[in-house]
Amino acid sequence: MTTVEPNEPWTHAHPVRIFAGNGALERLPDVAAADRILLVCSGGSVRRGIAARIMSLLGESRVLVYDRVVPNPQLDVLDAAAESLRVEPIDAIIAIGGGSVLDTGKVLSALMPSNRPNGLDRIFRHGEDQVLDKRIPLVAIPTTSGTGAEMTPFATIWDRQTNRKHSLAGDVMYPEAAILDPSLTLDLPREVTLYTGLDAVSHAMESLWNKNRTPVSEAFAAQALKWIHGAFGGVLDNPDSLEYRAGMQWASALAGLAISQTRTAIAHAMSYPLTLRYDVPHGLACGFALPAIWEHSRNIDPGTLETPEIRRTMELLERLDLIGELRNYLDPANLFVIILPEVSTADRAGNYIGGMDREILEGIMRRLNVGR
Repeated sequence: MTTVEPNEPWTHAHPVRIFAGNGALERLPDVAAADRILLVCSGGSVRRGIAARIMSLLGESRVLVYDRVVPNPQLDVLDAAAESLRVEPIDAIIAIGGGSVLDTGKVLSALMPSNRPNGLDRIFRHGEDQVLDKRIPLVAIPTTSGTGAEMTPFATIWDRQTNRKHSLAGDVMYPEAAILDPSLTLDLPREVTLYTGLDAVSHAMESLWNKNRTPVSEAFAAQALKWIHGAFGGVLDNPDSLEYRAGMQWASALAGLAISQTRTAIAHAMSYPLTLRYDVPHGLACGFALPAIWEHSRNIDPGTLETPEIRRTMELLERLDLIGELRNYLDPANLFVIILPEVSTADRAGNYIGGMDREILEGIMRRLNVGR
């Protein structure tokens, strides 16, 4: 069963070339055969030797390192980085890290060829047209399993000055290639494994209960959930398992392929104020409400949303006590008053197949049993 009717028009296009499997990083010299390369990463990647490994593969003289990426990249920081790096003769960009690093790589890929300074400020604070029609080829290499950013045509940008979250979107934002090497995720601590895994679950579910879904996006999301069902609980209990790590990495990529077509929906709309105002990790902010939203959505479309993989994944999320995890950041009893104003106006909530109003949100909160 599917809510995509046979006579409904739909399109699908995806330009990212994928190299996957243990040891896939060794393909990098063939994938990034440029004269001058910008390596975008975090300081942690430098300390763990990942940046040195990249430079060893490519030749140190070819690589300029930008290692200042921190979680939830800020608008002003990204504008300043693009301005300072624009003078460099960069032929390709490699972004290796979690979602924030990959998003930073995408933003720099699109902003650096532009001659307009403060591009993000112009677009998001002053409402100027998004004139980004060139890009520096980008190779995205995820070291976490959840964001799927290596597959999507958008980058998340956070603005503390206006207390808003933005999305820079368009075909120019697609990476040229993605390298999926599960060995790069083996040293993730449990907390990061959990929160990024929740993001992958959220993307798959958000794509399935989405008004924009297509037969292709459904297929990607369903496959992602099969891998999640087989690997998520296993990787939390056996973090050294390359098999489980690979399963979650592929799930993340498949879910990214799904949302690249549909975008996200209600769970992400609910998450943004929690991350902006309380620093709740993105995956937790998206994932804590998934079982409650699923209880609502499965009655709307049981044929798609009542599979064994989904049911068992939701049961796993319930056992993980995500509301308890949330208490490390805020009092869950306040969730309704925090979330309601945002969800009432957020465009992502409008993608939800069940619609969105105060009554529906109240029903979800009652299912969460957090004092509402």
